[in-house]
Order: sequence, then C-alpha cells, then structure tokens
Amino acid sequence: MQTRTVRLHAERILKIEMAPVPEPGAGEVLLKMAAGGICGSDLHYYQHGGFGPVRVREPIILGHEAAGYVEALGSGVSGLTIGQLVAVNPSQPCGRCRFCLQGMAIHCLDMQFMGSAMRLPHAPGMFRDHLVVPAQQCFSVGGNVSAGEVACSEPLAVCLHAVSRAGNLVGKRVLVTGAGPIGTLVVAAARHGGADEIVVTDLTDAALQRAQAMGASRTINVAKQAAALAEFEADKGWFDVVFECSAASPAIRNAIAAVKPRGTIVQVGVGGDTVVPLNMIVGKEILWIGSQRFDNEFAVAVELISSRSIDVRPIISHSFPIDEAVAAFEVAGDRSTACKVQLTFLP
Repeated sequence: MQTRTVRLHAERILKIEMAPVPEPGAGEVLLKMAAGGICGSDLHYYQHGGFGPVRVREPIILGHEAAGYVEALGSGVSGLTIGQLVAVNPSQPCGRCRFCLQGMAIHCLDMQFMGSAMRLPHAPGMFRDHLVVPAQQCFSVGGNVSAGEVACSEPLAVCLHAVSRAGNLVGKRVLVTGAGPIGTLVVAAARHGGADEIVVTDLTDAALQRAQAMGASRTINVAKQAAALAEFEADKGWFDVVFECSAASPAIRNAIAAVKPRGTIVQVGVGGDTVVPLNMIVGKEILWIGSQRFDNEFAVAVELISSRSIDVRPIISHSFPIDEAVAAFEVAGDRSTACKVQLTFLP
C-alpha cells in the first residue's frame, strides 16, 4: 500500500509525495489519518528552513499534531479497536536515560519527536493518509468530538504543562502575551486551572477575539492601545503570573513590567537571543520559568477535549485537504486571519 505524504525539501519547497506503508508489527497500529494541525515549528520549517539552530538538512515529512482512526492492529495490541478515533502522541522518550529514570522524560537524551528536524536523520511526521505507529502512542477518544478537535491534543498538552509550571492558579491574576494558537490554549488551560482574571495582549484583533472565546477576561491590542498596559505596570506590577507566548522582545519587557514582585513568568514562546532588563528581574525578585513540550499532560489533554471541558473549536480557523497543503501553509502564515490551520486526509 502507498500513502500520500507532505514532505518539505527546503524553504518553501513542499511536495505531496507517495511513500510505502508497512504492515503494523508487534505492538503497532495502522492508522487512517483524519486531521493534522500546522504548528508554529512546521511553519518555521516551511517559511525559513528551520528556527534558531534547528535547520532542515534533508527532506522531512512534517506534522506532529494529528488524529486518526485505527485501521489495523499488530500482534499483541490490546485496548484499541478497529475504527476507533485516537490522538497520536508524537513524543517517544527512550525510557532508559538518566532524565527518563528521574521522571523527566521531557528532557530525554534520546528523544524521538515526530516531524522534528532536531536530529539527523530527521524524525518523519504525521502529515500523511496512513501511518504505522506504536500502540502506546495512541490515546483513545471519548465523547462525540471531531477529529479536528482531537488533533489539538498536542498543543493543548503543551499549554497544560506550561500552566503546571506556574503552580496553583486558583484565584490568581494572569497575563498572557501573544494570542496565537498556543496563547489562546494557555488562556483555556489557565481558566480551567482556576485563574480569576486573565488579560491577553496581541497585535491583531482576530487573535484577541479568539482569546475571548477561550476564556479571556479582557484583551488589549498593543498595536493600537499600548498605553492600556500602564495601569498594570503601576506600583511594581499587578499580575501574579504571566505566560509569555510570543518570544517578542517588547512583549517580554511588558511581562517583566506588569508582573508583581516575586511573581512568576512562564516562558512558553521561543525565539532567538533577546535583550532583557535584568535589573528589573533582580529588583522585583521575579521567578522566570521555562516550559517546553509535555509528558503526562497529553493524556489529560485528550480527556479534556473528549469531554469538551476545554472546547478547542474556536481556535480552528481553516481546514484544507492534503493536496492543498501549500495553500494551507500560506494561509497559516497570515496571523491577521489564521489561528489553527489543519489538513484533512482520506475520507
């Protein structure tokens, strides 16, 4: 059997190509893929050939946010049934290195992450009609939700992990800088975590409207209303926790100015080197925490989406069939209209 794949060869050279599909082996599952979301890293690969030190050095099948239906089971697989909708966890920690053994699989020294160009050879991703994957990476879905919603499990897991890094949010005042797909899902995760007030900043009205739909208390377009942040910066800051989701230098400075003394900034957005006001970080005794990927949060994300305890539908802005992948990536690059752009596969 052959499958269509979305393979990136170099910057803006994206092709639909055929590839063989193996039979599922012991402990593996054959999936008929249904929906896959274009992540910020996918977009960076397409637009710039990589991000930071991570570069595309050979052709790579993109995609690490996806859901599909079980089509065949390899020997020894239990707990899954033919026709079942599943979310696919793209993370494959080794389980043997010192960080895995210390309960920090996120920092696995031999992590295999689907659709990533961090290693050579690159790890192939999930933008394809059929995929064979270890059964342990498949999480069954309950409820009456769409495959597109289920494909949001991976980015929601990222945001649940970020929220967990901040500690207890019950009753807290929260600022989210950047209202892209991750920022808007951080809003939903923070609201689910009990935050009392959630203010969101961004440069576009469309993004801020989605943030409101996901649970924001107030939104500020800093391109139009930069002075509106001044009230939160007075008297050494207002917010207990800031989730910085843009990696933009002005947003980072705003986060530092608006968080209260001994408040917490969780850095979710990633980018290159930037200049930060160290004196203010020291003077306000700010706790600045990094957050990347997820671990056990993936299963939690699937459960929350299955029950619509977190409803991800407002962030899904566009859907394209696989043979229109180039158009999908072009639309995904337009933040004035797009949020989560997804590909669909075989009916």
